[in-house]
Amino acid sequence: MESRDRLTAGTLHRTLGGLEYFTFGFGTMVGVGWLVVMDDWLGRGGPGGAMLGFLLGALALLPIARTYGRLVREIPDAGAEIAYTERVFPRLPSFAAGWMMVLAYAIVCPWEAVAIGNLLARAFPALNALPLYHVAGKAITAPRLAAGLLLTAAVALVNYRGIRPSGRLQDATTLGLLGCFAVFVTLGFARGAPAQLPPLFARPGTAGAFLSVLLVAQIVPYFMTGFEAVAKESEEARPGFDPSGFGRAITLAVLVAGAFYVLVIGAVAFVFPWRDLVANHLGTEAAFARAFGSAAIARLIFVAALLSLLKVFNGNFVAATRMIFAMGRRDLVPAAFGAVHPRYGTPARAITLLALLTAAAALLGDALLVPITEVGSLAAGVGWCAACLAFLRGRVGPGGGRGLAMLGAVVSLGIVLMKVVPAIPGSFTRAEWIVLAGWCALGLLAWFLGRYAPSE
Repeated sequence: MESRDRLTAGTLHRTLGGLEYFTFGFGTMVGVGWLVVMDDWLGRGGPGGAMLGFLLGALALLPIARTYGRLVREIPDAGAEIAYTERVFPRLPSFAAGWMMVLAYAIVCPWEAVAIGNLLARAFPALNALPLYHVAGKAITAPRLAAGLLLTAAVALVNYRGIRPSGRLQDATTLGLLGCFAVFVTLGFARGAPAQLPPLFARPGTAGAFLSVLLVAQIVPYFMTGFEAVAKESEEARPGFDPSGFGRAITLAVLVAGAFYVLVIGAVAFVFPWRDLVANHLGTEAAFARAFGSAAIARLIFVAALLSLLKVFNGNFVAATRMIFAMGRRDLVPAAFGAVHPRYGTPARAITLLALLTAAAALLGDALLVPITEVGSLAAGVGWCAACLAFLRGRVGPGGGRGLAMLGAVVSLGIVLMKVVPAIPGSFTRAEWIVLAGWCALGLLAWFLGRYAPSE
């Protein structure tokens, strides 16, 4: 980290526009799940259940998205949930909301650092050579680990040098993904056949159809977390930017992401018998390659997945570092993290910290990241609920989005309950509870250091 004379408590550079806010919102949401876990989605719900689950899940998130749009328009602050809650709640709940959202974003970064090696190994099997050690029975190989660490360093460097290059990266990868998506989805529906779809649901009967949709809708919040990342970059809007553009970008991101998931599930089910895909644990690219008898379509999907991975890593990295920066600026964590680089206008110390944490977590591989990711899903629900409650506490009387905020709070609370109530399928196991307790303990330590550590 730089010395104090090179990092000062300045302001973030303001260069982002409407396109960047959409690409940060959408780009932080849609990762590589549509490629690597399509068999799980179809196994849970079948094509009908999976498409309905994602559609209903996206619609359920709209009240939360609209509430965020109103909040960020009135309070364009990198702290987002912290800034919203500190006005109506005591300091500790405000810190807790922010701390949970840090986890929701930060845990995605090592996941992507690990996923880049997994993805590249699909095209280049030699990356599976040279095992270094094992974690939870899974080998960590030198080439795949090197790929993850190099990607982490590259994303950190781009973000260190300014929000403008980070925004350009986000624009290029997001638009590239959507272009590839348009090609292979169009081919899928044009060359596929509705006869591949039945049965539409993974379980028979009316009750089975309902359960099929429910099991997919339950995982939607994890795969669509990120639309609210727009609020974290709100301080970096270019001069003259219309604040209502924040809300439009958030809403559009949710709608486009929901449509993306629904269409890609439908396209896969159109081109390949979905029960065979589930039975053989095939990915999206394998299904298209077998259906078309062409490796070119598989390579196109591989490129789309690579672009998707890069934008998700970058988007979550930006959101997490802005949250850490905002907390440092408020002395909720050590104030050093609230400093801004005088030349690049970036939270350089927060960027350095997250890069180091991402690299350290990537050393564990994906085996031990699974329970942390489940906690990250709950963390997002906590942050969303806090934002909606803050909106309600700050408003008096009917109208003005109050009804949407109430609905958003209910949906958010439901997301949290799905993880903590033991009777609900997919709720926390012992491993997740241990991780959550550990993150809360680390938060208390950060809270103590932020309040009582001497200033530089």
